[in-house]
Amino acid sequence: MNIFLLAIIIGTGLISYKGFSDTFFFRKYEFHVGSIRAGEQIRMLTSGFLHVDWMHFGFNMLTLYFFAPVVIQNFGEWSFLSIYFGSMLAGSLLTLYLHKEDYYYRAVGASGAVTGIIYASILLYPDMTLYLFFAIPIPGYIFGIGYLLYSIYGMKAKNDNIGHTAHFGGAIGGYVITLMKEPAMLHENLKMVILLAIPILVLFYLHKTNKL
Repeated sequence: MNIFLLAIIIGTGLISYKGFSDTFFFRKYEFHVGSIRAGEQIRMLTSGFLHVDWMHFGFNMLTLYFFAPVVIQNFGEWSFLSIYFGSMLAGSLLTLYLHKEDYYYRAVGASGAVTGIIYASILLYPDMTLYLFFAIPIPGYIFGIGYLLYSIYGMKAKNDNIGHTAHFGGAIGGYVITLMKEPAMLHENLKMVILLAIPILVLFYLHKTNKL
């Protein structure tokens, strides 16, 4: 396993474990709108190393384990890190933007960063085969578009405890940073670049028209 990927998984595991048993530590570093607006912007990154439980941690890190090599092999280790942490920050920024008036909004998890890596991988290989519910094969770009549309539904419905906004922000981060690193995609595969941008445009349209 790549040393940087291993470091992220181990570091996230240790910090998450600390948070499981130390409520003060957890509350100090979680994403919390009121605290961030009061000046504790560091929470926008530290919250990405905390998780609710081992299942939450395991799902995120297992997903990262499968998708990270695609990004590392194409861009290298440092670019992988920039996409991972850039997507983490993008997820936090979008969450803060859409929930800026909800001072009690809280969230934790590496989901935004991981989703950014997933979206970067799909942008690199849009025809990769992914398995919905581990059984139904679908093209990567269909999965990516469907996942973000589902995230929009989750953001509107607000009927679960999943940080859909962070997922979406992370995907935007992965999308933008990948195109910045590989601008040739805009010429070589413009159709796919536009297709993967559709859910992002839908999100901002719904927000602009107050339908979100």
